[in-house]
Amino acid sequence: VLMEHPDEKSILTYVVSFYHYFSKMKALAVEGKRIGKVLDQVLEIEKIIERYERLASELLEWIELTVSAISNQKFANSLAGVQQQLQSFTAFCTLEKPVRFQEKGNLEVLLFSIQSKLRANNRKLYVPREGKSISDINKAWTRLEKAEHEREVALRNELIRQEKLELLAQRFDHKAAMRETWLNENQRLVSQDNFGYDLPAVEAAMKKHEAIEADISSYQERIQVVVELAQEMESEGYYDSKRIGAQKDNILRQWGLLMELVRARRARLEQNVALQKVFQEMVYMIDWMDEIQAQLGSKEFGKHLLEVEDLLQKHSLLEADISAQAERVQALNAAALKFSELEGYQPCDPQIIRNRVSHVQSCLEQLQELASRRQKELEASRQLWAFFREMEEAEAWVRERERVLSSSPQSYGKDLSSVAKLLSKHSIFLGELGGRRSLLQSTMRRGEQILLLRKRLRAPGGIQEKIREVRLRWKRLEELAATHLQKLQEASGFYQFSAETDDLVAWLQDAYRLVSSDDFGHDEYSTQSLVKKHKGVVEGIEKHRAAVLSLRQQLAALAPDYHELVDVQIRIVEVEQLYGEVGEVAVLRRQWLQDALAVYRMFSEVNACEVWIDEKEQWLHRLEVPQRLEDVEVVQHRFESLDQEMNSLMGRILDVNQVVQQLVDGGHPSASEVRSCQDHLNSRWNRVVELVEQKKDLLSSILKIQNYLLECSEIKSQVREKRQAVESTQYNSSDLGSVLSLQRRLSTTEAALLVLEPRLVELQQEGEALANAHPAQAVEILMRFEEIGEEWETLKRTLQGWEDSLTVASRLQQFIQDLDGFLTWLVKTQAAVATEELPRNLAEAERLLSQHASLKEEINRYEEDYAKIQAVNEVLALEEAELPYLSLQQWLQKLDVGWNKLLEMWENRREVLVQAHIFFLFLRDAKQAEICLYNQETTLAQGKLPGTVEGVEKAIKRHRDFMTTMGLHLQKTTTALKAGQSLIRQGNIYGDRVKEKMEFLEAKSLRNLQMAQAWMERLQVHLELQHFLQNCHELDGWVAEKQALMAGEASRDETRQQQQQQQQPRAPKRWLRHRAFMAELARNKEWLRKIEKPRACRQGGMLVLGLQRVGPPWPAVLGEVPPPIPTVIWHIRFPAGRMAKVSERPLSQTTGDVVSVLSGAVSISAWGAGKERSSSRGRSPGFHTQGLSGCYGDILASTGKTGAGPGDPTPPEARCCPRPGESLSS
Repeated sequence: VLMEHPDEKSILTYVVSFYHYFSKMKALAVEGKRIGKVLDQVLEIEKIIERYERLASELLEWIELTVSAISNQKFANSLAGVQQQLQSFTAFCTLEKPVRFQEKGNLEVLLFSIQSKLRANNRKLYVPREGKSISDINKAWTRLEKAEHEREVALRNELIRQEKLELLAQRFDHKAAMRETWLNENQRLVSQDNFGYDLPAVEAAMKKHEAIEADISSYQERIQVVVELAQEMESEGYYDSKRIGAQKDNILRQWGLLMELVRARRARLEQNVALQKVFQEMVYMIDWMDEIQAQLGSKEFGKHLLEVEDLLQKHSLLEADISAQAERVQALNAAALKFSELEGYQPCDPQIIRNRVSHVQSCLEQLQELASRRQKELEASRQLWAFFREMEEAEAWVRERERVLSSSPQSYGKDLSSVAKLLSKHSIFLGELGGRRSLLQSTMRRGEQILLLRKRLRAPGGIQEKIREVRLRWKRLEELAATHLQKLQEASGFYQFSAETDDLVAWLQDAYRLVSSDDFGHDEYSTQSLVKKHKGVVEGIEKHRAAVLSLRQQLAALAPDYHELVDVQIRIVEVEQLYGEVGEVAVLRRQWLQDALAVYRMFSEVNACEVWIDEKEQWLHRLEVPQRLEDVEVVQHRFESLDQEMNSLMGRILDVNQVVQQLVDGGHPSASEVRSCQDHLNSRWNRVVELVEQKKDLLSSILKIQNYLLECSEIKSQVREKRQAVESTQYNSSDLGSVLSLQRRLSTTEAALLVLEPRLVELQQEGEALANAHPAQAVEILMRFEEIGEEWETLKRTLQGWEDSLTVASRLQQFIQDLDGFLTWLVKTQAAVATEELPRNLAEAERLLSQHASLKEEINRYEEDYAKIQAVNEVLALEEAELPYLSLQQWLQKLDVGWNKLLEMWENRREVLVQAHIFFLFLRDAKQAEICLYNQETTLAQGKLPGTVEGVEKAIKRHRDFMTTMGLHLQKTTTALKAGQSLIRQGNIYGDRVKEKMEFLEAKSLRNLQMAQAWMERLQVHLELQHFLQNCHELDGWVAEKQALMAGEASRDETRQQQQQQQQPRAPKRWLRHRAFMAELARNKEWLRKIEKPRACRQGGMLVLGLQRVGPPWPAVLGEVPPPIPTVIWHIRFPAGRMAKVSERPLSQTTGDVVSVLSGAVSISAWGAGKERSSSRGRSPGFHTQGLSGCYGDILASTGKTGAGPGDPTPPEARCCPRPGESLSS
């Protein structure tokens, strides 16, 4: 277009360009609008997303803060604080949480709108960032609700705990006050000492103290209950635990003080009892000593020995009794004196104790002195009579022995044996004589002592004459015995000398015959035997030398009658000559025997050595050294035995040379012959030794080569055998035994090769040395070693091949070891799980459950090993090598069965233990409920009815609180019963015991509830009764007041009548007072109507029926059975009605009637006041209808009525009830 004259084509091109430009501008505008709309939507969605993320962050932050706040389980340590925290938590749940829950819902709606808009724009859905999605918010909200639930449960439990602690504190205060009062009273009681002054009184005091101790010991359980309550509150963290602890410590301190007082009082009582018993024993001992003194004063000492012995025996019995009683007296005195030395409390005055002890001791000393005096007198009497009897016996024995020794001429024996018998008899007689001599001397000394005491005892005379006569006889007997002994000894010496001389002569003759023999033996053995015999004979000759030399000394020692005999002296000279001849011949024979023995020995030794040398020379000349190793070894063994024989023979040859030298030096007649024999023997021995050495050198060289070759052959065969054994091994991978056998064989082979390798090196060195030493056989020696090297290399290649094939086998071995270890653990664990032990209490059940849980943890730990074993089995099944797959599958099947069985056994055991644990938990809850029920029963059984309206109202309020507490405690019982029902439904193994416990709890709970309801009804009936009696007493008091007022008016009535008779009548002032009284009577008439109206009468009747229904004990209610209530109403109403009627009469007739009416009412009032006082004092005098009838008769008498009739003032309302004097049953 940019030209001076554009053509049509240019114009059209220009126009088309504009068209396309403007068309493109319109499309861009539309696209811009669309893009703007899309951007607006994107921005809007981004704002909503930002808002969602902001709200989600705030909500999540609030949830985290709230969870951390309410997860804090620290609560206030008081009931009010916990209640305030519970209110705060309730406010959170009802006010703050709903707002946040609504925000959570708005977030879900907001996310839904975001997703809807994105889905409408076909955009990718919005995914909240991690931690801000709806699922994260829901999880956080779930944690919030869980924390909220835990907070609520914890608050509820803490509230229950604090309420329980408050109840425990109240119970503790009540029991603590009671225990302190009781402790103070008992402390005052045991502080008193009034034991008495004799044994019965002290024993009675001891029994009383034992009763007190029994009472106090039985009270210890109650003290322990208080301590347990305090400990329970301390363990539970009660806020006022310091006060509780101080009060508990005070009670324990008082209890300890009481126990110390009781022990101290008991100790004092025991001291008193022990002292009184000692005093009683002293009295008994004094009485006994008086009786014994009378027996010891006797003057009878016996008239012969037997009688004296009898008296001494009786006296010894008395002395034994006295000594025994003396020990008893000493013990009593020591025991009594201990009481006088006590420090502090003394049960008696020490001076009194010492006086009694000294009195008893003086009595005992007097008794012992009398006994000693009596003993001496009896002993003196026994000595006198014993002296006479012993002297008579000694005199008779001396006469008999004199007769035996001097009766006839004595024979002193014919030989040595007869003399020995006579000496033995005489020695026995001398021993008896010596024994009787000492006895006789002691008897005479006693006789002399008796002479000194003759004046005191009435002893017979003749003691001195008897002693003199016996002494003379005894002296003659000793002289006869000495003479007889001397003669016997002389004869014995002579006969002994003759016998010894004869024996010596006989032996010398035998010895001479032996030493003079010509026999010297024919060889070495016989000559040696003769030498031994001759040696014995020579020793005998030397032994008898002393005997021969002592013959003359023995002869000189004989008695003159014997040693002067000629035959005896000749016999001695012959013995001496014979002994000299025997000695000389013995010396010559010994020398001849020694020479003969030496020659025989030398010749025998030479012959033996030459025989051996001939034999060995022939063997060595015939011997050819073999080439075989076996033959070489045989020859070597022969040479070894030959060396031993040569050594022994060499010693024998040396002995022969020594003997020859001795014979030559000694100048033996055959010396030249002996010398030539020696030289021949020595030369032959030297030739044999040289020949043996030559043969041994040759044999040694051949043996070394053969041993080397043999060892090479053996090693080669060993290597070949091991290679063949390895090659011949049958390997079957399907057989586990063959795999293990192959592995063991390869291990053994490798170990053997390690041992053989150093031996091969040594063998190579030895072969080289032998080749150098023996060049002719070098090729054979070296070829043998080359063959061993080839076999060695072949074996190594074979082992390497088998080791490559056993790679899988090692893996299999590890698998089998793991399998074996797992099976061992499985069996042990099954045995541990299979136990049937059942727990006996809750602690044991928890312990067994814990052990069972630890066993499960161990099973879980081994589960990974079980999975590994299964995995390794699958890997081994896929290996290319053949394996014992079938046998392993059998073991794995057993493993699977054992594993499943273990899990099943564990679950069964867990079920049993869980049932036992739940059962013992049930027993624990049931025990707590049972304790609560027992406490409720105790509280209900100790209830007392008050005697006032206020007291009854307070009792009703307390009982309502108690019933509220029963309702709270009923939850424990209900929970325990529900748990028991659940256990029975689940088939617990302790179902029978659970059922019994449930029945017991239900019965006890129902009984307590019935007792509580009955007590509430009783309190309500008693409250109505107290209201009724209070109204009656108030009205009765008003009537009594008016009676006193009217009685004063009556006393002034007569005086006024006299004044009226003298003066004119005028309106008296008492008429005005009477009118005021009538007005007051009319006002109080409504009071009476409230009491007497039919509703009140029916109410009273109901009260009576209620009291009869609730039953006794009446003394706890009113002190006695109350009278019929309608009767009481009538007795109050009738005087008031009479007063109203009387008040309508003239004034002059009114006063006396009113006074009489009021006197009847006062009697009723007095009855009521007396019964009230009796009730307040706790007495029950008993209600008798006769007394009420008498009161009713007095009232009728005062109004001129004596019975019921037309004018009977009994109101119609009261006739629905019993009349006065009638019983309730009628």
